[in-house]
Amino acid sequence: MTETLDSCPVCNKEAYELFLVTKDHSITQESFNLVVCKNCDFVFTNPRPDEKSISFYYESPNYISHSSTNEGLINKLYKLVRTYSSKKKLALIEKYAGSDKTILDFGCGTGSFLNECKSNGWSVKGIEPNKQARELARKEYNLVINDESEIENINPKSFQIITLWHVLEHVHNLRQRIKDLSRLLKNDGKIFIALPNYTSYDATHYKEFWAGFDVPRHLYHFSGKSIRNLFEQLGFSFLKSIPMKFDSYYVSILSEKYKGNKVPIIKGSINGLISNLKAGKDPEKYSSVIYVFVKS
Repeated sequence: MTETLDSCPVCNKEAYELFLVTKDHSITQESFNLVVCKNCDFVFTNPRPDEKSISFYYESPNYISHSSTNEGLINKLYKLVRTYSSKKKLALIEKYAGSDKTILDFGCGTGSFLNECKSNGWSVKGIEPNKQARELARKEYNLVINDESEIENINPKSFQIITLWHVLEHVHNLRQRIKDLSRLLKNDGKIFIALPNYTSYDATHYKEFWAGFDVPRHLYHFSGKSIRNLFEQLGFSFLKSIPMKFDSYYVSILSEKYKGNKVPIIKGSINGLISNLKAGKDPEKYSSVIYVFVKS
């Protein structure tokens, strides 16, 4: 079943227009509409599968974020970057956490980042709606990961740090989930949100083939302006934006694959480099960006 949003999830205005038509390139080849709010420029997938139907689009070995395979160049690159990124992410959050090493990773996938945290003395908790990913986290890292419904049973003010690494764009109940996470943060707690950036060079270059759109799993498509707007409405203060420089290479290679390039790594790597060079010193022009907010 599909559902159609009558208003913008960020500003609640009811005026939007077609932004782009793109496909689910990785699994079904179905086409989906992206619309842009005329008031605040927020882009979202509309119509979209409802909460019950969306699980179908994750239940495939082709959905790489929930895969543990090393088969194929793209999967090998993904796992290499994921391992490196887990270490870099931990180093980043430790700059903000102080001595309080309590963390919730919301949408933790197969647990690579949480395992890195646990191995370095953190008290960890993970939430992941996908059963297959939870089982892989248990099998590979011996982590006990909870279903999304368990968020209601967690005590308020339990965590100094909450992370969402390429997760917020998947969440149906956007505002409610941000409110839930705010409840779980300590008074000076920080939230780290990594998102693909549809205003980056690689996004505008690849257009409907850009892997960062990843419809229909990605319900929302953020810019720096829209993510700050949303979180400031819900009681957070913006601290910093940090570029994820490796993402442009991976996303561009995958986008080349979607375009039908039989050897995507060469041209994809070149375009990934161009994207980073064009972004320069502006962190919010990169292919993916980490946004840091503090609970007000």
